[in-house]
Amino acid sequence: MKTTNEKIALLRQAMQAAGANACLIPSSDPHARSYFSGFTGSVGTLVVTESASALWADGRYFIQAGRQLAGSEVQLQRIGVEGVPTVEEYLAAALSEGQVLALDGMVTPTATVQSLQKALDAKGAVIKSVDLVEGN
Repeated sequence: MKTTNEKIALLRQAMQAAGANACLIPSSDPHARSYFSGFTGSVGTLVVTESASALWADGRYFIQAGRQLAGSEVQLQRIGVEGVPTVEEYLAAALSEGQVLALDGMVTPTATVQSLQKALDAKGAVIKSVDLVEGN
């Protein structure tokens, strides 16, 4: 059985093959989010970049997420806690001109995509709909 870090490494290989610099797995894809992060709560967003990964969870899941992410590279981002960036802020800081955020448009809500695109437009980064989960 692969560890969380090994699964994220495989996801990074899929990202590279697709020309993506980051990947977002939203709450609306709970099986993929759980597979890659180890977090089984019903609400959470996973972001994987070329060099880091983070999971956003709200207060209901701080303890659970902390335990389930322990020992992995995935950093818990506690939604609503002062100083914690939003997913959009995190990705805007991580991506630069011409870089690509991959997400599966079949499972990511339109409002989420629009919010992300607005944040990334200022950086010159783009969103690409691609299923990086299939086959991992």
